[in-house]
Amino acid sequence: MNARAGRTADATGTSRLLTRPMLLLLVASVGGMGGFYLLLSVLPLYAATAGGGDVRAGLTTGAMMLATVLAEPAVPWFLARFGHRAVVGAGLLLLGLPSAVLCLWSSFPLTLGVCLARGVGLGIVVVAGTALAAELAPPGRRSESLGLYGVSLGVPSVLGLPAGVWLSDRLGFEPVFLMTAALTLLALPAVAGLPARRTTRAEQLSGDLEGRSGEPGGRSEDPGVRDGTPDGPLGAAVKRSLVRPTLILGAATFASGVLVTFLPLALLGGPSHLAVVALLVQASVAPIARWGAGWWGDRHGSSSLLLPAVLAVALGTAGLVRLESPVVVIVSMALFGAGFGAVQNLTLATMFERVPRSGFGRVSVVWNLAFDAGMGLGAVGFGLLIDRTGYPWGFVVTAVLLLAVLVPAWHDRRYVQAEAA
Repeated sequence: MNARAGRTADATGTSRLLTRPMLLLLVASVGGMGGFYLLLSVLPLYAATAGGGDVRAGLTTGAMMLATVLAEPAVPWFLARFGHRAVVGAGLLLLGLPSAVLCLWSSFPLTLGVCLARGVGLGIVVVAGTALAAELAPPGRRSESLGLYGVSLGVPSVLGLPAGVWLSDRLGFEPVFLMTAALTLLALPAVAGLPARRTTRAEQLSGDLEGRSGEPGGRSEDPGVRDGTPDGPLGAAVKRSLVRPTLILGAATFASGVLVTFLPLALLGGPSHLAVVALLVQASVAPIARWGAGWWGDRHGSSSLLLPAVLAVALGTAGLVRLESPVVVIVSMALFGAGFGAVQNLTLATMFERVPRSGFGRVSVVWNLAFDAGMGLGAVGFGLLIDRTGYPWGFVVTAVLLLAVLVPAWHDRRYVQAEAA
């Protein structure tokens, strides 16, 4: 039986995805990401309507993503030192509580400070959660397990992104800030049921042996993980086969940072609630595509869908040149959401397949760094660009950058085909 056939047989087995630890991880993730998405498009609006303009709007997302990128490499150390419960609990608090401070004072430096604190919380929650979701997956169903975890990250965006914009328009910004704090506090009880510690040294070595003996993608080519000893939080980035998925993800999240930050601003003065509906459509399609890509990846290989997924992201972004047409905007956001959700799962599963179990924590760091750096650069870079181009041409430039990523996606597919041969 070849490796792909073995993966298919395992994927259709009866191993449970929803164990108690996994279910509690999903609950904690829903609460944390709910707090994240509720303010993701609101804080740029808050900064812009206070007289800050597009540059300050972009800086709010950029500052949060910068803090996330800086915090993420340290998360494996915090997990090893304090365990999942304490670290994820601290991340939830940082995602929610600082937003309540904005009810007391209104200033752009304070807004940036809140964004920085939320960024640290986001980095903690996503790195710890991604690595734990991979560790809790039953044999042969890792991509599907990651897809399920991706749904817990995506479902909050279905409600949070459009609800934040709608509620801030109807009730004002302060009630949304308080709702964000309350939502993350409600998720704290689930943290008590997470594993209290990371895997031990013996378990890591056992995972290395398991990876070498036939787990899909379990070959350990990275010298930093051959003996189970990580060579730093970014050690996985030097593994050549991980570079292409990292670039693809970074480009897709660059576009996502552009859309979630500037689409509500680009549509101001247009049809009522078009921005809310567009964000709702994108957020609804993405988690479905992410889960579906996980199901496909366990059965047919994750790299096989990367090319069409990247193309969908690029075409969805390019369609926003027609901002005057509500139908085109909605269809474009649906296409973008499908491609973006698939890219998230496909790149993550591909990277996990190419390292042994002891490298999961570092892959989680690298993947999340690419995700958040791309989103932050997209928000800041687009804010500077549209002063010269305007929104439609800015979206065209973003789409052209995405089309360039088809090259590494094509090469990654050929790499997988060569490995299979």
